Amino acid sequence: MKTNVNAVVGIQYGDEGKGRIVDFLAQNADIVIRYQGGDNAGHTVINEYGKFGLHILPSGIFNPETMNIVSAGTVVNLNTMHAELEEIRKKSSLELDNIFIDERAHLIMPYHQDLDGAEELKRSDSQKIGTTKRGVGPCYTDKAARIGIRAVDLLDEEYLEMRLKALLPKKNRELEYYGLAVYKLEDLMALCASWRKEFGDHIIDTVPVVRDAVESGKQVLLEGQLGIMRDNDWGIFPYTTSSNPTVSGACNGAGIPPRAINRVFGVVKAYTTSVGGGPYPAELFDEDGKKLRDIGHEYGVTTGRPRRCGWFDAVSADYSCYMNGVTDLALTKLDVLDTFKEIKICTGYMIDGQYYNYLPETRMQERAKPVYETLPGWMADTTGCRTFEELPENARNYVLHIEKLLGTHITYVSVGPERNQLIER
Repeated sequence: MKTNVNAVVGIQYGDEGKGRIVDFLAQNADIVIRYQGGDNAGHTVINEYGKFGLHILPSGIFNPETMNIVSAGTVVNLNTMHAELEEIRKKSSLELDNIFIDERAHLIMPYHQDLDGAEELKRSDSQKIGTTKRGVGPCYTDKAARIGIRAVDLLDEEYLEMRLKALLPKKNRELEYYGLAVYKLEDLMALCASWRKEFGDHIIDTVPVVRDAVESGKQVLLEGQLGIMRDNDWGIFPYTTSSNPTVSGACNGAGIPPRAINRVFGVVKAYTTSVGGGPYPAELFDEDGKKLRDIGHEYGVTTGRPRRCGWFDAVSADYSCYMNGVTDLALTKLDVLDTFKEIKICTGYMIDGQYYNYLPETRMQERAKPVYETLPGWMADTTGCRTFEELPENARNYVLHIEKLLGTHITYVSVGPERNQLIER
């Protein structure tokens, strides 16, 4: 099978800059598929129309020639989708008739959001998982319990009413337990009717379309959310998302066989950031950490929360490259390091007096102390560089050293948020 399917995955904790990489690659894509997650994390896209924080729309939405699919592996808040489409319409002349939702995708209902916030408040400070309270976890819970509402249910009012009647008593009992207001069937039916009116024509069975695209050699781009460190199986459980932001999750969520994917683009920042709870061995609590946050404008796209910042962690990145079978790396935000005299890379951990050069499970990561290599900075502005050769020598050495540590080719290096600030090697 000769295919042109590329997947973009996060190699750290999320917020690596996947949106700008997808936006760049989507210029030549026939189909862009968002394959997992909900609106609990955002992609920042900067283009000729302005700056956008996308939470559920695929980043290919700005290319009118590209079909954009929110696939079965996602959970969809249609109110968020409506708001994002309206923002793009206000700033551009795009028609935006190129967005489709797979009929199997589960819908985030209002009670999911209420329960998400209530459950987080009940947890002690040490047990908080850092949820954005967008209802993503509870929606995936209902999916696993086989009681969720899917996009296709909107198209059959009688069937939808039957499903809501069956699950609403359970949801209202849960809401009452937390002292929250309950929902009436007629109010939820009215909400669903408004969704059906706006999105009904865009809810389709994507399998025939995607299969034809894959088998005919069209350019298909798979876009995930967050990074593998938030993966529900292989991340820092329980401080994880409720789905699989890995390339294997891409196959499952998008409905594409593994052998069809021929390139996997892993996205990493030139340092690390994290939003939410859980271990983070390379986190900095000093002036360097604050400087990274300030220069990099490290605040969550969804929540506005300040991100935790630290040096590049080659241990977790190597783990992520292996788990995802990364063929190409995109190293973003190299320019943020322009004014650091020295730059460190975490190459191992000390845990209970023992050295580790691989990533252990969560509880051991919580006790890990980083082992650093120190490299000289370049103390020069890289934002105007457009080729790898134009970068300062120490900046090139930094990139090549990361490439050596991870054993994966760094194909793209970004030195700013604009499309023309992405250097291709």
